[in-house]
Amino acid sequence: MRLALLSFAAMFLKTEGFYVGITYLEKAVAKGAVCLDGSPPAYHFDKGFGAGINNWLIHIEGGGWCNNATTCLSRKNTRLGSSKKMAKQVAFSGILSNKQKFNPDFYNWNRIKVRYCDGASFTGDVEAVNPVTRLHYRGARIFLAVIEDLMGKGMKNAKNAILSGCSAGGLTSILHCDRFRTLMPRGARVKCLSDAGYFINAKDVSGSPHIEAFYNDVVRTHGSARNLPQSCISRMGPGLCFFPQQVAGQMQTPLFIVNAAYDSWQIKNILAPGVADPHDRWHTCKLDITKCSSPQLKVMQVFRLEFLSALTRAGRSVSKGMFINSCYAHCQTEMQETWMSSDSPVLSGTTIAKAVGDWYYDRHLFQKIDCPYPCDKSCHNRVFDPDEQPLI
Repeated sequence: MRLALLSFAAMFLKTEGFYVGITYLEKAVAKGAVCLDGSPPAYHFDKGFGAGINNWLIHIEGGGWCNNATTCLSRKNTRLGSSKKMAKQVAFSGILSNKQKFNPDFYNWNRIKVRYCDGASFTGDVEAVNPVTRLHYRGARIFLAVIEDLMGKGMKNAKNAILSGCSAGGLTSILHCDRFRTLMPRGARVKCLSDAGYFINAKDVSGSPHIEAFYNDVVRTHGSARNLPQSCISRMGPGLCFFPQQVAGQMQTPLFIVNAAYDSWQIKNILAPGVADPHDRWHTCKLDITKCSSPQLKVMQVFRLEFLSALTRAGRSVSKGMFINSCYAHCQTEMQETWMSSDSPVLSGTTIAKAVGDWYYDRHLFQKIDCPYPCDKSCHNRVFDPDEQPLI
């Protein structure tokens, strides 16, 4: 068994991915830019080469959120709260691949994966540290510290730049997009990409606004309000400004949204969280969409319509791109099989990699929304481990 796993790993590295070592930002600690436990932030950096040497892709890791001291303490001594617990190497594939055949538009860029350890999509900034919990809510400082560090490593000369991310990292790429653009050199082409980060404000199956209450707590706990887009804060409560549907329409920077209309994380945690399903009637369905009953699928079809309605708030300007498929999936740009492969998901015959590349380089506007499930046979639908724990 061990030999088989080693063989698989070797095959993965040879054909699709490679490992990149970790960089710790020790000097950020003096600025208070630290993870939940006070450890330094970290990222993984693979340098660009050839024509891509002045092009930069900053990709933010995902990992949910923590909304109070209890949930943040549960993350504090894990990779989502401490750089001490992070793997020393991570695999780069998909949009982070350095091979032209797997990532034709961005393979030779400087590619950075920023580790996620603050629990609030890099928006928090609370100076005080509780002497009992010793929790640090400093995500916004981490974001700025990472950008400053990369500027010193050549990003100050960027000609092209993308802020991207998956899940909570995809939300980061929306909330910080316009700020990111202002930090880049004048004249650089700067755009943002959100993968599975378009979380919607929808009621759960019990009729409760579970995710809205949760986001309100996240923003309050982390002191996030001052770091959320002012265009939204001036119109409504800061908790609502954690939702992309309230922010994306006012963004000044071009944005591409990659999302499954039946996003598996949102189905599991927004539509049917455990608190709304005490008898576990949704348990099997959430693990495998093919096991959902007809009534459950009808509820999910309504959720898809809510998602598409929320998506209209982003607008359909030529600066916006979208790839909205009808898969049961979450995060599709980091894995080679869904980013670009012989059987990767497609819309109108176009892979995610080609859609994003065409949009970024202004070769072709791509704004496609899939037909309802189960029409798309190119999907890589997720099947989950029954023991997997949700991040909220």
